[in-house]
This record gives sequence, C-alpha cells and structure tokens, in this order.
Amino acid sequence: MKHKWLLTLAAWVALGGAGLQALPAAHAQPSYTVSAQQLQEAVAQRFPMHYPVSGLLDLTLQTPRLRLIPALNRLGTEMVIDATGPALARSSTGTFDVDFALRYEASDQSIRAYQLRVNSLRLSGLPPGPSALLEAYGPSIAGQTLQEVVVHRLKPQDLMVADGLGLEPGTITVTAKGLVIGFVTKQLH
Repeated sequence: MKHKWLLTLAAWVALGGAGLQALPAAHAQPSYTVSAQQLQEAVAQRFPMHYPVSGLLDLTLQTPRLRLIPALNRLGTEMVIDATGPALARSSTGTFDVDFALRYEASDQSIRAYQLRVNSLRLSGLPPGPSALLEAYGPSIAGQTLQEVVVHRLKPQDLMVADGLGLEPGTITVTAKGLVIGFVTKQLH
C-alpha cells in the first residue's frame, strides 16, 4: 500500500507544474510555491481602501508594498495613508506599517493574514488631537484592513491531485522568494 502511495506521489510531482514541487525525499510531502509577485498582485486588487474615523477623519490606505520576513515566518507591509476631514486644517500623508502571520482557510482555499502587529502609524503635520485619535484607532484600522485579508487563493486544479492523495495545505513557510505551502494529511472536519 505504501509503495502504491509513493508511486502516485512520484507521478504527481512529475506532472506537478503550476508551482508544485517535491520536498526532499526524507519529507515525502509535496509543496506549492507562491511567488512574491503573485502575493503582491493578489493584495493589490483590494486597494485603495477608505475608512471614516468618527466623522472627523477620512483615511485612504493605498496599495501596500509587501515584504517577506523569513526569519519570523511573517509578511510585512507598508502602506501610504492619506488623511482628510474636518479635524484637519489640511490633508496629510504618512505611512502605516504592519506585519502578520499566515494561515490556510479550507472553506475557500485561501491563504489569509492573521496575528497582526502594528509597527508604526506616522502622518506628517497633524495637530495633537487628530494625531492622538489616529494612534488610538491605528490597531483597529489595521484589523479592519488586513485581518483575514486573502493574500492568495489556491485554485481547484492546484489542489486536485493533493485532494486525491488525501492531503491538504498545512504549513506555510515564508521564504526569500515567496511562500512554500506544505501539504499534510487531511483532517476530518
């Protein structure tokens, strides 16, 4: 039985394409690679985003620039943020920096951001009142903006052979070139 499974796995790897790769034989589990460019393109589709803050400010978050953080197994992003509204004498521009972990969501076959950390929120030339308001709302804005954002969605054909082998995406490893999604034995849901 094990021999038949290994032959099926070898055939799958040989026919893989579309980012499927085999890990070293000692691991005997396939993986799927998502490039940094694919990640950037997927995230860019959801921006710009607009957020009103208590009727005093209107924030617009521009398309983020993703960065890979392999040492922490996280992705980071820095976004340009534009602020306008009644609380400001003039519009202001700044940056918003966060990093996050990734998880697989089986219900829609997506890779999602979670465990968000706000590193900084800087806007130039804000008076103390609006500045304090932004500091207070920064983590909430980050949560609304990126928490559970789909970073990548796997296509049914990406999972067809793995599904037939009783495998599903499991580990997600951030590398210098993108993500490596490892497959594990399917859990009964």
